[in-house]
Amino acid sequence: MKTEQTVSVLNDLLQITNDRIEGFEKVEGKIWEMYPDIKDEYDRMISQSKIMKNQLINLIIEKNGIPNDSTSVAGALHRIWIDVKNSFTVGTIEESTLENVVFGEKAAIEAYEKALESDDLCEKSRKIVSEQLHSLRESYHQFKKIEEYKKKEN
Repeated sequence: MKTEQTVSVLNDLLQITNDRIEGFEKVEGKIWEMYPDIKDEYDRMISQSKIMKNQLINLIIEKNGIPNDSTSVAGALHRIWIDVKNSFTVGTIEESTLENVVFGEKAAIEAYEKALESDDLCEKSRKIVSEQLHSLRESYHQFKKIEEYKKKEN
């Protein structure tokens, strides 16, 4: 039973990671023209997310589970909401994008914390998920600082 719970939690995290990748890859080119200093950090986060995705898939397969390698319904709805919001944005799309990244990273952190608190992960999975959570927290703080800096600039 524990194995099924572990696979279920890991699949939830896999979907969140896929949401993260899709969200990052959706960022428009004009943002990079406006803020080229952020591009490298975004690229690093996409690469990091793909590594995290592969780690989660490997953990699921090791548990004889089937990876649910899709995005979540909540993530898809959030991306649609962002598109609608951006079409009516009074401020800049760049500011809105930074806010959305910070929001998304915070949501991912909360999901990872919940997974670790659930006690449904084996020791190996717990270690990897904990390392991934650390990376998520770092990127959250990085983009939170950038968001705050850009708001002061305007």
